[in-house]
Amino acid sequence: MKLFFLNVIVFISAALQIPDVSAAENAELIFQDNFQGQLADGWDWIRQNPAHWNIRDGNLQIRVVPGRADTVKNALVRPAPLRSEARFAIDLRVTNDSIPTEQWEQAGITWYQNGKPIFKLVKELVDGKVMIIPGRKLVDSHAVDLRLVVTADSYTAFYRERGEKNFQVAASGKLPPGENEQVSIQCYHGPPDAEHWIVFSSFRISKLTDGAKSRRVLP
Repeated sequence: MKLFFLNVIVFISAALQIPDVSAAENAELIFQDNFQGQLADGWDWIRQNPAHWNIRDGNLQIRVVPGRADTVKNALVRPAPLRSEARFAIDLRVTNDSIPTEQWEQAGITWYQNGKPIFKLVKELVDGKVMIIPGRKLVDSHAVDLRLVVTADSYTAFYRERGEKNFQVAASGKLPPGENEQVSIQCYHGPPDAEHWIVFSSFRISKLTDGAKSRRVLP
């Protein structure tokens, strides 16, 4: 039954891909990974466990296991765009195959500097409620689109629930520059005695022009 449900989630996620950013006004697609059979070039693993991840039907599936930000397993990382040169948007769809049960069980995008996680945009279970962090915006659906827009020294975090057309702002603030910046797909704080999997899809990085507005780009 567990495998059947996961296959259904995979099918739904594949059918609801985030629109192609290259077609959006004022946005230039510079990287994408639609997880077709294998990972695109440029990814590295942190604490990889091959038994706890796979690629199927245009989706990356990672099992959520116990851990913290500094001990996360099966985290994918790649070089972040040079935000000193332009504004960039990072897009990712996050789908839970099971209802989160553990405090701080989470999945999404993490920003690294010099190998250390310094910022995250995630869907997270906090005190029994699923919300977008930062911003503590409550969400109901299993599938959420995340969008992180970064500048040379700031961020704006967006989210969109399944079935919604427009993105909403979760939070914005300072993101000081640092060395060796990376962007990561990851999940952690999972249950020790149950299989919870996250289905990731439609990872994209796009460059935004000066004329683009954060609310309008990548509809």
